[in-house]
Amino acid sequence: MTDDRRYPKRPILAVGALIFHRGHILMAQRGKEPLKGWWSLPGGALEIGESLDCAVRREVREETGLEIEPLGVFEIFERIMRDATGAAEYHYVLIDSICRVTGGTLCAGDDVCGVEWVKPEGLKNLQITEGTLDVIEKAFRQRRRYKKVPVKQPLPNARKK
Repeated sequence: MTDDRRYPKRPILAVGALIFHRGHILMAQRGKEPLKGWWSLPGGALEIGESLDCAVRREVREETGLEIEPLGVFEIFERIMRDATGAAEYHYVLIDSICRVTGGTLCAGDDVCGVEWVKPEGLKNLQITEGTLDVIEKAFRQRRRYKKVPVKQPLPNARKK
């Protein structure tokens, strides 16, 4: 099976979810290449005919078992990973949204090998994909700008595959 994301003809549009709960952010450990084992936001590539809202909901459900509600786009940035010759081996345009949990049970799912609620100070202990830490730190500072809806459930426990 070929990896159609390697050396793409055009950049790949992807979504990410900034999900906060009680001073923690939800992180997902990548279970596949590129960057297998690295930590990032739950998310993934948009499918043909899929809206951004539907894509972020689907990706979070597949990777974490959680149902979410996107509250708004927070950041758009590029991740370009070059090979030894300088060619763009991977090129993503990432649209990260602030989201809130509405249901589900936290568990590592499709494309990830772990999910974990992390406090800001715990992020330094994770191998995090390039550019993600800056977005997370900015979102921690600005997250209160998004409507706050009380969540009655306790912080879900992290489970690994």
